[in-house]
Amino acid sequence: MSEQEKQLLSDEAIIDLYWMRNERAIEATDDKYRGYLYTISYNILHDRLDCEECLNDTYLGTWNRIPPARPSAFQLFLAKIMRNVSLVLYRRKSASKRIPSELTISLEELGECIPDDTSVAEEYLIEQISKILSGYLRVLPERQEFIFICRYYCSDCVTDIAKMLEISPNTVFRDLKGMRDEIKKRLREAGYYHE
Repeated sequence: MSEQEKQLLSDEAIIDLYWMRNERAIEATDDKYRGYLYTISYNILHDRLDCEECLNDTYLGTWNRIPPARPSAFQLFLAKIMRNVSLVLYRRKSASKRIPSELTISLEELGECIPDDTSVAEEYLIEQISKILSGYLRVLPERQEFIFICRYYCSDCVTDIAKMLEISPNTVFRDLKGMRDEIKKRLREAGYYHE
């Protein structure tokens, strides 16, 4: 059967396979989400062999989490596992050397708005900043929310985001700059950002 003829299962059907402990679940997950997951990992690691390793670890992690979890948004559930697995490998590999990556670039961009001073109240500070960011994301128009998540969660490069939305890279850069400026403003108003 060719790739095009292969029938993809619904997310609910795949999750049911995991619940039944049927190993076909992993194959169905790979058939449907391999490219998507690979892209997330590649944006962080830029190494094909490492991405393959992360894919395997993601499938194992999914197998170990379902059950007891029954995700309502399976694609996001997988993305979170892949992102975490890739970040762990990225940190391990970059401990001895700097690895160029969209993750590094996107975090540096976002880092200009997030205060980096630590204190005894660091956990509280992180929680408060997370609430401000979440609140901001909820009020963004759909396009800006998509751009923000692609850039700062999936570490997609600006040109890829522009292609997905069929807009110019300059428009993506402009939107990202506007969002970072608004985040700075909100954090400043809440007393969490000082220039």
